[in-house]
Parts: sequence; C-alpha cells; structure tokens
Amino acid sequence: MTDYKALEQQYGLDLYPKRDLIAVRGEGALIYNEKGEAYIDCAAGIGVASLGHSHPKLVAAIQKQAATLITCPNILYNDVRSELLKKLVEVTPANLTQAYLCNSGTEANEAALKFARLHTGRPNFITAMRGFHGRTMGSVSATFTKKYREAFEPLVPGFDYVPLNKIEKLEAVVNDKTAAVMLELVQGEGGVNPSQVDYVAAARELCNERGALLIIDEIQTGFCRTGKFFACEHFDLQPDIMTIAKAMGGGIPIGATMLSADFNVGPGLHGTTFGGNPLACAAALAAIDVYQNEDLANRASELGEYFETRLKEKELSQVRAIRRLGLMIGIELKQKAQEKLTQMLDNRIIALPAGANVIRMLPPLVIEKEQIDRVVEVLQECLA
Repeated sequence: MTDYKALEQQYGLDLYPKRDLIAVRGEGALIYNEKGEAYIDCAAGIGVASLGHSHPKLVAAIQKQAATLITCPNILYNDVRSELLKKLVEVTPANLTQAYLCNSGTEANEAALKFARLHTGRPNFITAMRGFHGRTMGSVSATFTKKYREAFEPLVPGFDYVPLNKIEKLEAVVNDKTAAVMLELVQGEGGVNPSQVDYVAAARELCNERGALLIIDEIQTGFCRTGKFFACEHFDLQPDIMTIAKAMGGGIPIGATMLSADFNVGPGLHGTTFGGNPLACAAALAAIDVYQNEDLANRASELGEYFETRLKEKELSQVRAIRRLGLMIGIELKQKAQEKLTQMLDNRIIALPAGANVIRMLPPLVIEKEQIDRVVEVLQECLA
C-alpha cells in the first residue's frame, strides 16, 4: 500500500502543520480517509467548500466544461467568463460594476492594492491589527501579525495598522497620503472578531471625507458564510473595492476584485494567465446558482444560531467566549487551541485555529443538524 504521508514528507515543502489524516474522498460535510472512515469537516478547505464536497451540480458543471474548453486567455472573449462577470456584478453591492478575475484571495487583494494606488495617486494604506489578507508580498504587507511578516522583511512600504473598532485610532492616521483603508468585516485568522456597525459606518464616512478608498476583504465572509450573501449586507455598506475568493468556486481556485464604476485600469497595467479560465468560471457560476436557489444564506443563519444555542447549553468551563456571524464561529479558550484540535481530530472532527487560543468553525453550509449535534458532543468532551 502506498505511504502517502511519506511521499508528501519527502517531496513536499514542509510549510504546513499536518494533521494525521489522509483525505481521499468527500461527500457533503464529510471527508473520508483511506480506510473509509468518515470525519465531519468543520474546516471546509479553510472556508472554501461551502457547498460541501462533491456537490452534484458543481461536479456536473466542471465535467461539462472540462469536455468543452478548459482554458482561454484574456486576450480572447469567452462565453462562460462573460456570464460570470455579469453574475458577479448582479450579486455584489450595487455600486460595484466591474470585476477582475484571478485565482485566489491573495491575488484579489494584490490587485485591490495596485488599483487603489493607481486610482488615487496616493502611496499608503491603513489596515487592522489582527487582520489577515494573504501571503504574497503586498497582501502580507497588509497583514498585521508578525509571524507572517518578519521572515520576509523589508516588505512593501506604506502600511500602518490600527486596532479594529477604535474609531479615534482610525481618524488619527487617515490623511491625504492614504490610498485606502482595508478591512475584514469579520477577522477570520485573527480570532473571528466581528467589526462593529458604527465603526464600519465611521470608516466609510472618513474615507469619503479624506479622499481615501474603502477596500473590504470578503474572501472568507463572502458567499453566504455570515448569513447574508456578503457580509457588507449586515452593515448596509457599499465599498469602493471588494475582494472575494474561497467559496466562490465551491472548491475550484478562483478569486475576483470588484470595483466601482469610476475606476479606469488601462490595458497592460495588470493581468493574469489563468484568471478567468472557463473551467473555474463554470464552477463559480454553478456554485453561485446553488447559493441562490438553495437559499444557503438563510440556512447559514439558521444553522449558525442552532450551533451557538447547542454550545451554550453545555457546561464548557474552558471556554472564555463564543463569537459568531452566520455559520462562522469562533470559540475562544482559556488555553491554547492546538491540543483541543488534536483531540477533536481523534474524535473525527476537523476544525481550525484562529490565533493561538481560538477554535474556528467553518463547516459547509450544507451540514446537517445531526452532524452539528455530534460536533457539539465532541466539543463538550474536549472543553468541559
């Protein structure tokens, strides 16, 4: 029998803290190992598999497109790409009327930073402490946490960081050299920390007053995760730029940078080889169709409330706080989370950290209540 762990250890770059699980198959909210044992997946590919694994409509769309046309450069028009561009403008905030298609969240954020400098002629950016925007050089420069940054310094200059939800701190740093303020409406990697409504409103007003743009990073919160199609809807917010990825393709890599109408980015100023390829576009169209027609935003809201209610029924003495928006849940512990995540995996539950002491739950939006009940049972065993 092939030793897949040994192959990855020998030939792969050792960048990831591996779990003791070989995933070979998925269906719905379940992942199966090579022995056929089922695990409830509350990581969803780090917020990617919101439709669950191997959703039949997604599989059918990918198979059909793979047999038709897989790749098409952006120097040519394409039927599937054009349909996705139209659909993205329809589902995102009304002022966002242009889309740039790419392959990932960090690429979407790189484009947002470049477009903001180009549009404003200003060099600087303000982002939030504990925020996370990606791993490439611009995106990691926008990310506050030292462990992601220090090994790669010097980074892109011009970034300042302020605490989330402190309006006076934001007011003190936005000036005539600020190209944009860039925020997550819920900080995912930073501990599932929601932005406050008054803070977001103040950020929007402050950017308007001082000529800066407001970039909203919806890479983890987008596509029904928070109980709305996009988290912007919780805040009645229209950003100048919005970045999206993760769940957009249901598991196929794709991202986008959405822009308001007044952006003018001319030919040759930015580009991508694989971005907007027909296979990824077909997957995204199929995924969005399921999000809309199966009303997964309301399902995320209802299941998130059910999950939180069940958790609060239990005596979880090791829990300091539970934070939630939709089916995006952070369980803050009184100790480090890694040992508990290992215990959960031993009980066939896959979950994520969010900082040192937060368990992050991002289950597929198609998870069943009975599966949530099992997750809560395991959490009780681990955290009581």
